[in-house]
This record gives sequence, C-alpha cells and structure tokens, in this order.
Amino acid sequence: MASAPTTIGVVGAGTMGAGIARVAADAGMRVLQRDPLVGLTDDLSGCDLVIEAVPERLELKQELVRELEAVLRDDAVIASNTSSISITAIAAGAEHPERVVGMHFFNPPPRMRLVEVVAGLRSGAAALALARAAGEAMGKHVIDTPDTPGFLVNRCNRPFNLEALRIVAEGIATPAQVDRIVRMGGGYPMGPFELMDLVGLDTTFDVQTSFWEQSFGEPRWRPSGAVQRMVAAGRLGRKSGDGWYAYPRDGHGDPEPPPPGGGDGLVVVAGESALAYELLEAAGEAGWEAATPEEAEGELPALIVDCGATEDDPPLQGGPQAILIDAAPLAALDPGGASAGFSALAPLAGSRLVELTRSTTTAPATAAVTEGFFRSLGRHVEWVADAPGLVLARIVCSLVNEACFALAEGVGRPADVDAGLVLGLNHPRGALEWADLIGPAEVLAVVAGLHAEYSEERYRPAGPLRRAVRTETPLHGPS
Repeated sequence: MASAPTTIGVVGAGTMGAGIARVAADAGMRVLQRDPLVGLTDDLSGCDLVIEAVPERLELKQELVRELEAVLRDDAVIASNTSSISITAIAAGAEHPERVVGMHFFNPPPRMRLVEVVAGLRSGAAALALARAAGEAMGKHVIDTPDTPGFLVNRCNRPFNLEALRIVAEGIATPAQVDRIVRMGGGYPMGPFELMDLVGLDTTFDVQTSFWEQSFGEPRWRPSGAVQRMVAAGRLGRKSGDGWYAYPRDGHGDPEPPPPGGGDGLVVVAGESALAYELLEAAGEAGWEAATPEEAEGELPALIVDCGATEDDPPLQGGPQAILIDAAPLAALDPGGASAGFSALAPLAGSRLVELTRSTTTAPATAAVTEGFFRSLGRHVEWVADAPGLVLARIVCSLVNEACFALAEGVGRPADVDAGLVLGLNHPRGALEWADLIGPAEVLAVVAGLHAEYSEERYRPAGPLRRAVRTETPLHGPS
C-alpha cells in the first residue's frame, strides 16, 4: 500500500481548486496552491502530487501537464480533476504518461465524500496507488474507474437530466412538476432542472455533447435540443439570472402533504410487490378497511388499487379502479375504461408524493376517489400526463438501467455505483439499491414498457437487469 503524500500542489484557484486545497490542508498535508494564469514556478518541485483543477479544455490541460513535467521530480504524480475529459487524452504528449491519473472530486470538495481515481490507458500502478492513498488520507471514499466517458458516477447519472428533459419535451409534466416529484416522491435534495440551473446550462450542454461524441452517438446519451436553445438565448441558469427558473429564487416552496387519516370504507389492493404490501399497511393505518382481493370476498369496495394483479386473484370488479402505471400508459392498460392511474415507488414510507394520471375516458368520480385515497395516506398528489412510469419511476428506472450497462461494461462494481451516486451526487440511495427495493422485475417492466412505447434503442434494457429478473437475484450484490 502506498503512503499518502506529504506535500501536494493544487493548480487552479476556482471553486474546485480552492476546495481541494482546503481538504488536503485539513488532512495535515502541506499544500501549495497556484493560479495557472500567474504561471508555474519551481516551488512546486518538492510536491509528491499535483492536482490540476483548471477549466475543462483539453489543450489547456495537456499544456499544463507538459509544464508540470518540466518542474516536478520524476516520481511525482500529476492528477487531473476533470469530470468529463479523457485522462488518456490529457496524458497524450506527456514525456511520462504513466505518472498522469484522474482524481475526480465532487462539488463542493469539503462536503462531498467521494473521489474517483481514474486510470488512463498508460497510467502506472504506482501513480494510481499514490492518488488512492491521497484520497483516503483526505477522508474520502475512493472508487477506482477506467477512463470511459463520464467515468463511473457522472455516467450512471446521465438519465437524471436527460430523461427529465424528455419528460418535459413530451408534455408529461412541467420542469417545476418534475423537480417537485423528484424531491417529494424520491427524496432527492434537488430536482434535475434546479440542478441544471445550478451547474449552468452551458456546462450541462457541453457535458451532454461530450458524452454523445465520445460514445459515437449512443442513443441513451443524445443531447437535448431544449438545452441547446436555452444556451443560445443566454439563459444559463443562476449565473445569468434565469434558466428553467428566474433568479433570485426563494427556495422551491414544496407543499405540505395532508395529514394521514379519514379513510372510510373498503379498499382492495391487488398485487404481490413491496409497493402493494406497503399500500395495504398504509391504508389500514389511515382508517380504511384494507384487504387483498381474496380477503374482500366479493364485497363492494370504495376503490380497487391494482398494483399488478396475478392470474390467481379474483376478478377486480365492483368498484372504481386505480391502476399502477409501469409497463404501459393507462390508455393501453385500460383501453376505453374509466380507471385512473397512479405511480409511486417503494419504499413508500420515504415518499411524500404520489403521481396520478387520467386517460380521455377516466371517470371524474374515479379520479376524485383515487385522489382522496392517496391524500388520506398523507401524500401530496401531482397530476401528470399519461406515459409508462409517469415521472419518478421513469427517471429512477432509467438510472438503474444505465447503471446496469456500466456493470456490463466493467466500468465499476455494484457497491461503487451506489456509493458514487450517494456520496458524490447526494442521491438518497444508489441506483442498484433502488432496484432491489422496487424489485428488478418492476424496473424491467418500466424500461421495457418505454422501449415498447417509443421503439427507440435509447430504452433497450441492459443485460444485467434482464438476468437479475430471470435468476431472481438482487442487483446491489456484494461489495
């Protein structure tokens, strides 16, 4: 095991450079920070490790590597904090490319507990070991990743923005609705449109374009024309005063969910998923007479909540129905019927919101009783347009599918995927943990439903997801 460096240099005086320097100093390392605009001097020559955090331009980083090689001793390591540029490309032209590695910190470095150590094609084992030891000495959880587009964490997070943009483009929900659903329904600290405004829409589009180009046109990573138009209009987010939202903006003002209770009558919940069992329990606690189809014994219910009735269940009839929207839109699940649709993810206990939808034939009375039922469970209700998975399930299941593609390509281990999303991006849980809580079969139903609905390769299910369903094994797996 390599020893942690005692003296490090940080080249870059922006937010990331300053944050990395602070983390290293707090770890007891001697830190020399330099602004590349002022120039490099020979006083970096005693550094064991130099981390560059200059703007995301390949030529600038390549030139900086050559300048650092001229002043550093032969065994010093040069690490790039890039989030999207190939480490192999940054090291191209270096006299000793084996000393060049990636150390991707997350913003803000003092608060985010993750570092990705990235191996370029010619990065040496000793250099990687030193970078890993440095990250651990700074108190970070370190994951190893190969030099692929977005490395591991940003790659697995691609659908968080891209699928949200697609949802808005299709008119399923507005940006404010998507953000509210993701926050209140999924427990995310920020919605995707808030996050794009914070990062900057110009940066967002540059990263989208970089992924698209590096992958030679992977359909899952197609950039958004909506973001391109926003950038062309100068609407870059917080830094320009407007983006998806106008600034200054006083928080998001999420509504307070109603208090649970007030249930009156029989509610039948069909299905054998984790969500079905949670709904049964929550309905009972809210005062409803909650029963499975077998337990209802033909009694007329106030509402039937269909979470995926099995062939063994008695016929679901005799009352208004709310159908879980996963593998298809409501209009396809109940063609010409009067049912309403809903979507929520397990674990229901961590959610403060349920999505509802209607078709052109949904009965107003069914819509009203469905909304009243979920409000009695203490959930805010958000009405959105009809599509497979509605909003939250579509985004989360797409995150799971992308993580499964990363696993199939050997980009990371299951535990690294989840640690990366939680510790690096503040997700409430990792994509693979989500999958095991929801159930891989339910995730596959949503992804396959999107694939069938749109007939696009963008939504093709990943092999590891299919295998998890076929073999009935969890996706999160051993660490």
